[in-house]
Amino acid sequence: MSDEADVIEVRSDQDVVRVRQLVRTTAVGAKLSLVDQTKLVTAASELARNTLVYGGGGTVEVVRVANDVRHGIRIVFADRGPGIADLELAFTDGYTTGSGLGLGLSGARRLVDEFEIDTAPGRGTSITVTKWCR
Repeated sequence: MSDEADVIEVRSDQDVVRVRQLVRTTAVGAKLSLVDQTKLVTAASELARNTLVYGGGGTVEVVRVANDVRHGIRIVFADRGPGIADLELAFTDGYTTGSGLGLGLSGARRLVDEFEIDTAPGRGTSITVTKWCR
């Protein structure tokens, strides 16, 4: 089961702000705890910025999801940028190629319950994260 997704085109810093606002509003509506809201918004901010800076822009899709046991929020960040050539390096703590929040992919991954990445050089990157209500 899932609700209808909200999609934001990420083309500017203002769009990254819009993603944060949408994720916060959706997290409150899904009744995530304040701590989990903060974790999800922080991860979404980092990943939306990566979509803009490294992927050249793309889309962010936010949807409330549920299964037989629990409910939560799933967010998909997708771009058609150059892809990530070295995933192992990209997941190294402290690794950065720019000026984001300094969390990197490894930090964002630690803030959510599920983290999936699909990337290859020349075909862009898609990252799906899920945060479940406790």
